[in-house]
Amino acid sequence: MTRFYRKVFELNGHPIMAKLLRKFAQSKASKPFIRSFAKLYKLNLQEAKKEIHEFRSLHDIFTRELNSDVRPIAESADAFISPCDGVLSVVDHLTEDSTFIVKEQEYTVAELLGSQKEAEKYAGGQVLIFYLSPVDYHRVHVPLDAEVENVYTLGKEAAPVNKLGLRYGLRPLTRNFRMVTNFKASGYSFAHVMVGALNVNSIERTNTNRIVHRGDPYGYFSFGSTVVICLPKDVLAFTGKTGPVKMGEEIGKWLA
Repeated sequence: MTRFYRKVFELNGHPIMAKLLRKFAQSKASKPFIRSFAKLYKLNLQEAKKEIHEFRSLHDIFTRELNSDVRPIAESADAFISPCDGVLSVVDHLTEDSTFIVKEQEYTVAELLGSQKEAEKYAGGQVLIFYLSPVDYHRVHVPLDAEVENVYTLGKEAAPVNKLGLRYGLRPLTRNFRMVTNFKASGYSFAHVMVGALNVNSIERTNTNRIVHRGDPYGYFSFGSTVVICLPKDVLAFTGKTGPVKMGEEIGKWLA
């Protein structure tokens, strides 16, 4: 059963099969699987706005909204928060050409953002990578009070965003469909990248405001997913915590 749900939500198979699985997960036909999915992944449905019988499909429970009090937003004025639930890893001290290593694969910020000019802003900076699993809350929020400079999409749905895809040459962070948002805060830009799952456009942007605030809902993933944030040098004093994080948790101080 675990393997079945992984296929449904990571969509790591043939494109035709992935589309069929997506269609199934979004249909009423998947509703009988909701309770087993919730039980298998030990979902904390006391956090959810809906009762379990109110969810209409597997997709509906996967993209569930939470009660407003279960993910408190860090209150200090300079807090930089985790934009999502997930497992956080951090790449410090990017090289002059903004290169970083993930699971033994070398990436550049230019590949990730589709722009060498944009990548130059992040030389010597940091990359924060948040990996989301099926158990996680799959809505993404704004990490800091900011202005949206621009939003664009890149890539084609290509590889699973999981351990195999990250490790064995599939390069999902720079090949998969992704939505890049360039934010500006206190005169400094940072890039917020939502990386979609295999073979489907799995990213929905729900907030189109130009001015956004820390903790505001921004979008969600329909299926397997990763969030990458690129930061310039010396703008974030990172707390040092990696591993599991929750949306709203302070992960650093904005120094700019």
